[in-house]
Amino acid sequence: MTFADKILEAAQEGIVLLKNENDTLPLKAGEKVAVFGRGQINFIKCGLGSGGSVHAPYSTNLIDYLPNADEELVAMYKAFVKENPFDNGGGAWAAEPWNQKEMPVSAELASKAASRCSKAVIVITRNAGEDKDLVNEKGSWSLTDDEYDNIRNICSAFEKVCVVFNTCGIVDNSWLDNEDLKGHITSVVYAWQAGQECGRAAAYVLLGKSNPSGKLSITVAKKIEDYPSTAGFNTGLDSIYLEDIYVGYRYFNTFAKEKILYPFGYGLSYTTFSVEFSKAKFNGKEISVKALVRNTGSVAGKEVVQLYVSCPQGKLGKADRELAAFIKTGVLQSGQEELVELSFNIENHASYDDNGATGNAFCKVLEEGKYYVYGGTDSLSASLVQFEDSDCIELAETSVVEQLTSAAAPVVEFERMTNDGNGSVKMERTPVRKYDLRKRVEESIPEEIPYTGDKGIKFLDVKKDPSKLDAFIGQLDDTMLMTLCRGEGMMSRKTTPGLASAMGGLSEDLYQFGIPVAGCADGPSGIRMDTGTEANLMPIGTLLASTWNLDIVKELMEFEGDELNENKIDTCLGPGINIQRNPLNGRNFEYFSEDPLLTGAMTCAILEGIQSRGVWPTIKHYACNNRENGRRMNNAIVSERALREIYLAPFEMAVKKGGAKSIMSSYNLINGVQAASNYELCQTILREDWKYEGLVMTDWWATVNDCVEGGDSDVEQVSQMIRSRNDVYMICQNDKAEKDGNGDDLREALKSGKLKRSELQRCARDVVAFMINAKVSERPLRGLNDVPGFVAKHEKQPAGQLAYGEDIKFMKDGTTKAYIEVLEDDVYNFLAMFKKDSDGTVSQSVCNLNIDGENAVSLNCRTTEGRTEGAIMGLLKLTKGVYEVELVHTKPGIVIDYVGFSRTISTSTGMRYFREYGEAPVEHPRFGRKKKVQH
Repeated sequence: MTFADKILEAAQEGIVLLKNENDTLPLKAGEKVAVFGRGQINFIKCGLGSGGSVHAPYSTNLIDYLPNADEELVAMYKAFVKENPFDNGGGAWAAEPWNQKEMPVSAELASKAASRCSKAVIVITRNAGEDKDLVNEKGSWSLTDDEYDNIRNICSAFEKVCVVFNTCGIVDNSWLDNEDLKGHITSVVYAWQAGQECGRAAAYVLLGKSNPSGKLSITVAKKIEDYPSTAGFNTGLDSIYLEDIYVGYRYFNTFAKEKILYPFGYGLSYTTFSVEFSKAKFNGKEISVKALVRNTGSVAGKEVVQLYVSCPQGKLGKADRELAAFIKTGVLQSGQEELVELSFNIENHASYDDNGATGNAFCKVLEEGKYYVYGGTDSLSASLVQFEDSDCIELAETSVVEQLTSAAAPVVEFERMTNDGNGSVKMERTPVRKYDLRKRVEESIPEEIPYTGDKGIKFLDVKKDPSKLDAFIGQLDDTMLMTLCRGEGMMSRKTTPGLASAMGGLSEDLYQFGIPVAGCADGPSGIRMDTGTEANLMPIGTLLASTWNLDIVKELMEFEGDELNENKIDTCLGPGINIQRNPLNGRNFEYFSEDPLLTGAMTCAILEGIQSRGVWPTIKHYACNNRENGRRMNNAIVSERALREIYLAPFEMAVKKGGAKSIMSSYNLINGVQAASNYELCQTILREDWKYEGLVMTDWWATVNDCVEGGDSDVEQVSQMIRSRNDVYMICQNDKAEKDGNGDDLREALKSGKLKRSELQRCARDVVAFMINAKVSERPLRGLNDVPGFVAKHEKQPAGQLAYGEDIKFMKDGTTKAYIEVLEDDVYNFLAMFKKDSDGTVSQSVCNLNIDGENAVSLNCRTTEGRTEGAIMGLLKLTKGVYEVELVHTKPGIVIDYVGFSRTISTSTGMRYFREYGEAPVEHPRFGRKKKVQH
């Protein structure tokens, strides 16, 4: 099986069938079907942003795999799409619209199609992503008027209509049972966004080549307003988590069953199953139960068995039920049975007491009372499972499961939901911080490792004998320590071209100690390489979670691990394991579920698969990255209890069970402190409570603030990041890691004593410890600035074309292709003058310079605020001859003024020139002047 085969298999298994009446699906052979919606051709494969920027080798459309689609209607849509091309927002960051212009479907057109076809399929597409939330408006969360008019006309002509949602997450479903449509929409399918196999996977399910077995990983409510988090979503800089632990089905099953349209865990099949539970057993910690699953229908299929636990309300209040365990059967033929066994530790459902109500403040506790177990195939219909002697287990007294430390507590009071014990919402005041955080921080400052200078201990010596790590760190001076704590990028030439960042031995001084450079690549759905290098594009996180199949996810990620190794990538920036708190979050497509157990289980399966290949995934975004609009300044105001039980729980599971070794902090603030400089997240909870021993890095260009006082945020206060034991600031401009990064305060903070050298050593030590276990430590040490070489393919330029020589400016006036003539074999320095006007807080733009069709050097930029600036794109070894040079904007936004190239004596001379001037010169010395760009 190939990677692509496994993507197709997983994609089909995560598609969810929510409704299927009147024998609508599967579509029968020879049955002509009318397919409506431009999505049949422009089937969307992934969400927006870094998680969707994979250069996939291909993408499949729905219509190409539906042989019984009405050809006349297909031809009309192809003509419409040709006249109205897909709007990708010009390829700019977060610019692609939520929806695409649709072809009008009149009542007459629908009627004519119905005269040829017995059924209709309507494809509805939506997209959102990084820096682009959905909004509760028509064309985003809801249908446009044109879309609804089309649907109404189609339903007036057809008795059997199947709606296929090709979306980045759930969207508005409230209209499905409208009076003017009632009885006509007989089938509903969530096909999600399935990567490069998106269209084929959906077609195979519609045709019955694959029997759907996906289950919802999020509750579908009747209206967006039904989610308690909607009222305060994107209404200001503060996001108050008033629903507390009652997220998703925990809220709906407890307080608002009547508002559920499709429950968490729900999904249909083309066959039917019976599930019979044996009596549950309890050994004092573990609850176990067996279930006999029988295929009672006529076709082969799979079923998901789910267990839920209902805990006593006690003094803290609990949700009506919580997911406790799940398992997916193998393929069961008609009449075939499978006996499955599920078990869980009751301690996993302990409550965190953040107000001392049980007498055990800041502990996880199991409260006295009765614990019931429910089993079934979704969260709402699951029925009571009997124990051998009763219908529940009863704990005689409250017990402490784990003593923890009060951490990341709110600093301002707010009201949160709790259960009044009778299934109604009761509001209570949330406890606030009462401990001395500054004292806690200062008391944790480690002892300094004495500086020794070079004692001959090399990086590989530490890999062979990790006990030498402290002595190795003692050899490094302040600049080297600071360099280790900064990443460079994007598009660093010090690692695999096109990656998001490079980290580790980024300077000549560190190179002398044998420290390699590790490459970090986006993202959760595949490898993003902005050189345009192709990589396989996997299904989005929501689809993978909808498989409820840990084995298939692990196997998929083994292929991903192999591809990461092939491209010499040491960590992939994913999976994203934030909780889907609200359906409007644009980045939900990267995330798995509203449930922490399902999220954590999927995370562990991914970690197992990729880590089996020696690559360390970077789980993200730690923590509460639950909205995209204004994400850098969004302050998540949340209780300790909700943090511990909901939002941090998947990370804890990944650390304790999945063996996670790399974590990325989020952009947002949590209770007033930026996640990037949040001591309580990075040190107290992660390192002290969970005993984590891996690496922590910031998100790209993260802002930081004071780790105790909070306050104003910027990119300069990196000393606060280090004090918080967030190890690596991502990112600074290439070749700036040893030159104060983005102008940060590390050097000044060390000089003034605001930051202790021992704190810097601690983070640098974490970086080196990560590197000695990373795959890069097994590869030969590559040169820090290896120069790629090209051999001329042409002796002269084509007729009518001008070939530019060195010292001459070219690619002017928007030109994207030219020829250059090299007179001698040598190393040449390529420079560019450019500008970018767009907002640098949300955009990433990349321009590649290709030589004879192959990527050679690159330029990346967030913004120059409209100023013309210069940069060295890179050095190239070129032989005598003529080359075709082309500029390829893989992420549009950069405007090139001109490009120039010139010989340099050696690569080190060129790099010394770059370091001397800081920024690239307006003219290279061989151009005639040595003048710095004036800002």
